[in-house]
Amino acid sequence: MEVVRRPLTYGSYLRVQELLHLQHRLSPAHDELQFIVVHQVFELWFKLLLFELESVREALEDGRVPDAVRWLRRAAEVARAALGGLDVLETMRPWDFLEFRSELKPASGFQSRQFRELEFLSGAKDPRYLASFEGEPEDLRVLQRRLQEPTVWDAFVGLLRCRGLPVDSEEDLRQTLIRVLRDPALRDLDELCEALVAYDEAMAHWRHRHLLMVERMIGARPGTGEADVRKVLQDRAQDPQYFTGVSYLRETLTKKFFPLLWEARTFVERQP
Repeated sequence: MEVVRRPLTYGSYLRVQELLHLQHRLSPAHDELQFIVVHQVFELWFKLLLFELESVREALEDGRVPDAVRWLRRAAEVARAALGGLDVLETMRPWDFLEFRSELKPASGFQSRQFRELEFLSGAKDPRYLASFEGEPEDLRVLQRRLQEPTVWDAFVGLLRCRGLPVDSEEDLRQTLIRVLRDPALRDLDELCEALVAYDEAMAHWRHRHLLMVERMIGARPGTGEADVRKVLQDRAQDPQYFTGVSYLRETLTKKFFPLLWEARTFVERQP
């Protein structure tokens, strides 16, 4: 008997029914649904970012600079698009959040595996964060793999090496980056550097806006994942103020994925 396949529809392609059944409130608070939806959307954006950054890394390893530039620009746009979720969250008043905030403990955005993957893949590897996932074996396995695999920055440096540019020491790499920013013969690499910086900048905007949103919602209160933050960042255990959500987030504002690219700009000169 011939099996008749139903024609593909918008809903079946996007699995809309399954998607719409993934939002389960823990309280009757009106604002909890938007909180869940926005954070689920964040995770979808993170999934896309990981896909694009893995593609960037592969393109760099293969020497396909135009593809890497295109996908880095997309990654920057995705990061900027995610800022819209923070705008939605800021329509919630602090007392609206307090209606359901206690239900969230000890869960926290600090425990987002995909966000940690993004940091590790981009070049900001910090094994201390593995402690957040000791109770989640699959998440822990994925992050351990990310710690071992090459980063986007590693692939970029490898590309420079394949192009015959000196990268064997930090000073060599710094001088190479300065040359790339100055030399018209290396215009494609300069364009790549600009795309890397644009992505890094977009993620910096995310961190800053996220900090402001958290401070607007909870002020100087500890985050719902305070115990988890203490476990991960034990070196700060003697500083109780650090474990407020805002204090921890404020220190992340200095984080850059590609600091040497930013530093090289100090030495750029006007073209003759």
